[in-house]
Amino acid sequence: MQALVVYCHPVPESFSAAIRDAVLRGLGTAGHEVDLIDLYAEGFDPTMGREERLGYHTPGTNVLPIAAHLERVKRAEALIFVAPTWWYGPPAMLKGWLDRVLVPHETFGMPEPMRPLERRLTNIRLLATVTTLGSPWYWWLWIGQPGRRILLDGVGGIVHPRARKVWLALHSMDSVSEGRRAAFLARVEARFARI
Repeated sequence: MQALVVYCHPVPESFSAAIRDAVLRGLGTAGHEVDLIDLYAEGFDPTMGREERLGYHTPGTNVLPIAAHLERVKRAEALIFVAPTWWYGPPAMLKGWLDRVLVPHETFGMPEPMRPLERRLTNIRLLATVTTLGSPWYWWLWIGQPGRRILLDGVGGIVHPRARKVWLALHSMDSVSEGRRAAFLARVEARFARI
């Protein structure tokens, strides 16, 4: 399987980097081909400018600036996000990647009255997110899990309708023990080794 891992964290030595490495090890153990996009390392610009927004609904208009990323998404059979959850959602850099790369006419057809959104990324059969949250699990449920809904349900609406979805999260990140962190990394690696 061709797996695209989209990684987003500004600190190279972060726990998120350890999670990324666990995902990569697991996928490697399973024998999958891995393509890694490290948004901060490559200096991805998450900002949608005026002209880009004005041309958002015009086919082909916004493809050139993100063509390389779009091609990698279209080649992938698995799309895996590794990023922290900040203020209940993905970091701005990752949200900007979604805004700029998952564009209409390329990754989905715009919905019309009495016609649902058209899925154009049916090549993706696995959609996964691995994240950390400062909040405890019960607060995350109370808030309504907005980050999960964006990355699994929102993006899930444009991938294959029977795509498997995986959500792995370490809650209360700021106060968990080293043992819990190590156990989470082992769980992540084992989960991706079984894919």
